[in-house]
Amino acid sequence: MAEESATIDAPPPPERSPQLESAVDEETRALIVPDPSDLPPFPPSAVEANFARYFVADFLNPGHDQYVYRHPNGLCVVGLAPAHIALKEEGGITSVDFNVGKSDRSEMKVTGKRKRNAQHLQENSALCKVCTNGNSFVVRCCVKGSLLEINDRLIKQPDLLNTSADREGYIAIFMPKPADWLKIKDKFLSYDDYKNLRGTC
Repeated sequence: MAEESATIDAPPPPERSPQLESAVDEETRALIVPDPSDLPPFPPSAVEANFARYFVADFLNPGHDQYVYRHPNGLCVVGLAPAHIALKEEGGITSVDFNVGKSDRSEMKVTGKRKRNAQHLQENSALCKVCTNGNSFVVRCCVKGSLLEINDRLIKQPDLLNTSADREGYIAIFMPKPADWLKIKDKFLSYDDYKNLRGTC
């Protein structure tokens, strides 16, 4: 008897109706293959996809426009906005100097998870100087927080500010406290507001 039961075949799986198959296929296809009409003309850049973009116009001085790109983890990337006065100078930016009076930001070495040796700076603290053929301009921190990193590539490659200030030409990375960020956030312009103000972005 046991041998007979062992040889009995398992019942076949229930058949799925063609209508159900079709519905499942359409649902799956909608998830995998998006409707072309729903797609933007161009894919978002890494900055657009990963950061909330803020701008400050005329920060302490006319034409001193800067950006603050904030990542969901709280980190803020600071750099020169497209309409910064230095980028309009003939020949563009020719050098970057992180030695600002009492402190040389390029000598900062932050270590460990606790970010030892990070400098705690105010929003109006000098971050660096960018120089053109005839002038120099002080770049400010824009946010109150811990300075975690400066872009030391700019020392040898200042032209990154002229060609990709919003990407490889960023100036520094900060970590503000959440409470400090909330206090200053409303002072910034959104991407659209800045674009409407300056006509460029």
